[in-house]
Amino acid sequence: MLDDPDTAQQRHLSTMQRLVLESEDISSFLQDFTELLADRLTGPGGKRWCAITLLRDRKAATVVSSGPRAREFDELQSAFTHGPCLTAISEGAVIRAGDLRTDDRWPEYQQAAVARGVRSVLGLPFALDDDARAGVNIYSEVPHDFTPEMIASIELETKLAADALRLAVRLASQRESASDLRAAMESRTVIDLAVGVIMGQNRCSQDDAVSILKAASNHRNIKLRELAAELVASISSKPTRTAFES
Repeated sequence: MLDDPDTAQQRHLSTMQRLVLESEDISSFLQDFTELLADRLTGPGGKRWCAITLLRDRKAATVVSSGPRAREFDELQSAFTHGPCLTAISEGAVIRAGDLRTDDRWPEYQQAAVARGVRSVLGLPFALDDDARAGVNIYSEVPHDFTPEMIASIELETKLAADALRLAVRLASQRESASDLRAAMESRTVIDLAVGVIMGQNRCSQDDAVSILKAASNHRNIKLRELAAELVASISSKPTRTAFES
């Protein structure tokens, strides 16, 4: 029995949040997602395989797959310029090939896929960033696979996975920005302290102290921050803190 739409969305959302929290990086998140999707879709009706294809600069490449067969099927499609999954990515639409033995929209790919045992294919666009497009590809050995209810559920999971991934990337970017800001603040603090030390030792102005510090940095061929930290450490063994730290 299928969940009602609200219950299904909450369940899928909870799953995506868990995957984001448990994954070490983007690749592991996508890997976990494809394996989970393949596991959910595979049942008494037949085996199904999942993969994610990245399309960049008109070149397609398999990013992750649920297993060796999934990678084999996906790399086969990437070898051709046209196919259901590549069409899904380029058109930004869900593409279903019900039976590749009779679906002649991609004749070259069709023959090769049927020879490998692929009967039906489902391709869904997977939103990434502006410079790259991707798709979730699902392969089945059963003709006329993927019911409307199943497609709707896969669409929902794919959308939530894409949203979760973009959020994770955004948070990671913010963490990097915060880290960069902190490093800049710490660098500025130790330089200011070193300038103060030079002013006290030489009884000179702040501008003169900065000039002395820069000249010493150039003469010893080391970074200004490293020289400043060395000077401050010679005065105090305690680590420096920014003005914003308690």
